[in-house]
Amino acid sequence: MEIADWRKKIDQLDEQIVLLLSERAAAAVAIGQLKQKSASPIYEPQREQIVFDHVRKVNPGPLTGAQIQDLYERIMDVMRSLQRPANPDAKA
Repeated sequence: MEIADWRKKIDQLDEQIVLLLSERAAAAVAIGQLKQKSASPIYEPQREQIVFDHVRKVNPGPLTGAQIQDLYERIMDVMRSLQRPANPDAKA
């Protein structure tokens, strides 16, 4: 394959990734609503560690376990922000 072919493949993969991240975000929002109702904390370091351990375990490569965890640390940070109550004064 040529570079253009690889780039087309990456574009297609990115579209799938965005859809999956959107599904994950919807789940995080639903969990955030349940946490608010039960006055549970948004940040749960034990749960995040379980997620990191899981994604490192299922990672087939070529990313290293540390690289996968780096990506998931950012994903989890964004998902936590979705779980916080909306601030009407905040700008999007």
